[in-house]
Amino acid sequence: MCGIVGYIGHRQAYPIVIKGLQRLEYRGYDSAGIALYDGNNINLSKTKGKVEDLKKRSEATISLNGNLGLGHTRWATHGVPNDVNSHPHYSNSGELVIIHNGIIENYESIKKELTNRGYVFHSDTDTEVLVNLIEEVKKTEDVKLGKAVQIALNQVVGAYAIAVFDKQKPDEIVVAKLGSPLAIGVGDKEFFIASDASPFIEFTNNAVYLEDEEMAIIRLGKEIKLRKIKDDAIAYPNILELQLNLEEIEKGGYDHFMLKEIYEQPRAILDTYRGRLLADQGLIRMAGIDEHLEKFLNANRIIIVACGTSWHAGLVAEYIFEDLARIPVEVEYASEFRYRNPVITDKDVLIAISQSGETADTLAAIKMAKEKGAFVFGVCNVVGSSIARETHAGAYTHAGPEIGVASTKAFTTQITVLTLMALKLAKEKGVFSQSKFHEFLTELETIPAKVEKALESNALIEVIANVYKDSTNCLYLGRGYNFPVALEGALKLKEISYIHAEGYPAAEMKHGPIALIDEQMPVFVIATKKGHYEKVVSNIQEIKSRKGKIIAIVTEGDTQVRELADHVVEVPETLESLTPLLTTIPLQLLSYHIAVMRGCNVDQPRNLAKSVTVE
Repeated sequence: MCGIVGYIGHRQAYPIVIKGLQRLEYRGYDSAGIALYDGNNINLSKTKGKVEDLKKRSEATISLNGNLGLGHTRWATHGVPNDVNSHPHYSNSGELVIIHNGIIENYESIKKELTNRGYVFHSDTDTEVLVNLIEEVKKTEDVKLGKAVQIALNQVVGAYAIAVFDKQKPDEIVVAKLGSPLAIGVGDKEFFIASDASPFIEFTNNAVYLEDEEMAIIRLGKEIKLRKIKDDAIAYPNILELQLNLEEIEKGGYDHFMLKEIYEQPRAILDTYRGRLLADQGLIRMAGIDEHLEKFLNANRIIIVACGTSWHAGLVAEYIFEDLARIPVEVEYASEFRYRNPVITDKDVLIAISQSGETADTLAAIKMAKEKGAFVFGVCNVVGSSIARETHAGAYTHAGPEIGVASTKAFTTQITVLTLMALKLAKEKGVFSQSKFHEFLTELETIPAKVEKALESNALIEVIANVYKDSTNCLYLGRGYNFPVALEGALKLKEISYIHAEGYPAAEMKHGPIALIDEQMPVFVIATKKGHYEKVVSNIQEIKSRKGKIIAIVTEGDTQVRELADHVVEVPETLESLTPLLTTIPLQLLSYHIAVMRGCNVDQPRNLAKSVTVE
C-alpha cells in the first residue's frame, strides 16, 4: 500500500519519478503527488486520482526542472482521498518535504502537542504530523535533518517507510524504514529510492534494502550512511545485485498484467521447481529444508499463517502436508493469529506465506512466533523482502514480478513450493515408497504442460463469462483439495469484477447456501475425477433440481457431469493433490473476462492494494 519513489543525481528527476510511480501502480492507491527541487524552489503537484492525472496536472501547472524529486501514490488511511491529503507534505516552514508509507498510530497526541506549540495542519493525515514533528525536533534540538529524523522516529508508534528532503540541504535525502518496504538504488553519482526495485531497474542493478528500524542518509558524492534508529549504532549497507528483468514488468503485448500473469503460469511453475525437483535422480533439493530437517521432522505441528490468496494456498498445503507427510497442520489468518494469544511452543514450525514478503500482519505473526521459540519458515516471491529476512529459513517462489493486484501465478507457485516441501518431508519420514515418491515427482514435472492445456479453454471461458457477466451473486463449490480453490475462485471474482461471490465446501451447501439457489444463481463446481467425485455429482444434482445454473470444472473426457451441467470446462487429469494447480486456471480466466466485460479496472481494482503493509 502506497508507493514511494525518489531520485537525486545528475538526471532530470521528473521523468524518472513519474515512470517509477507508474511502475508502482500495482500497489493500490487513490491519489498521487510529486515534489521537484530545481535549486531554488520546491515545485509541488498532487491530485486525487491516478498517476496519469498527476502527470497531466504537473505538466500543466509546475516547472518540471530539477535533479531531485520525490513521488508518492497514496492509499488512504487517515483522511479521505483528495488533493490536500495526498503526499508529499510540507512542514509549516515549507523547508521540509516528506513522503510516507505506513501508519503513525500515536499521531493524534503528537498533533495536539504541536498544535499547542503553534503548528497549523492543512490535511487530515498522520504524515503531515510526522514532518512537523521532525521540523520541531530539528529546531528545538538544533540538529541536522538526519538526527532530527532519528529523534522524531523514536517518539512515534507505528509503521513507516519515509523519505524526507530539507530545502537547506539540496544534496541530501534522508530515508527510514519500520514495517514498510524501502529500497535504495545505487547508481553512478546518483541514487534512487523506491518501495521496490521496479522503478529504477533500467538505471542500476545495485540495491540496498533497509532493515526495520534503520535509516539512511543519502548524499551526492558520498557513500550511503546507515544508522540504527533506536541507538544510533552504525550499520553497513549490503549492496545486492538485482536479477529483475525490465521486460518482466511490462505487459508484453497483453491487454492487462493479470492476463499476462495467468499465461505465465506454466513457466512460473517450472521456474519454481527447476533445480529443486530432480525426478531422474529421485530427489528434491531445498536448502531451507535440508539445513533444518530435524526441525520439521520433530515438529508437533505446522502452523501456516497468511492472508488472502496466500491463505488459500496455505489451505491447500494443509491437505498436502497432512495427506502426504502425515504432519498435523493448522492454517490461520495472520491478522487473527497475532491477536488471539495463540499457544506456540519451540516444537512448532510456523510457515509464513506472502507474495510480496511485506504483509504487515504476517510479519507481526512471524515476530510473535519467534519470540515464543517456534522455528519460522518463509515462502515468498520477492528477494530481499522483509519476510525473507525475518524468517529463520525459507524458499522463494520464482513467479517473477506479479503486477496485477489479484494474485494468479503467486497462488500456483506457492502451491508448487509447498508441494515440494511436503513431498520431501514425506520421503524423509518414510511415509512414501521410492516408487510412489517417483510417481509424484514425475507427475509434478508434467504440470506446466498441463497448465498450458488448461489455458486452451480461454475462448470457451470467454463465452461463459459473457453469459454470467451481469450476475449479482455467485456460488463456488469444491471438496477436499479443491475446496480452497473454490474459495480462491470466489475471491478472484469479488476482487476484480465486484460481483458478490462465496466459496463453500460442496457438502456444506445443504447447511445454508442451498437456500440461495434459484434460476438466477450461477454455481461454479469443481468436479474432477480424482477425490470425492460421486459426492460432488450428488451435489450437482441437488443444484440442478433447484434450477441453479451449473458451470463445472471437470477432468478431460468426463461424461457424467456434462449431462447435468449448463457449461463444462475440462482440465487434464493429474494426481488428486496436484489438481488445484489446474482447476484454478479456468476460474482465473473466468474472473478476468467477466471483469473486462463489466468495464472494471482489472489490474488495479478499487480499494485494493498489492502489498498490504498496514494492519
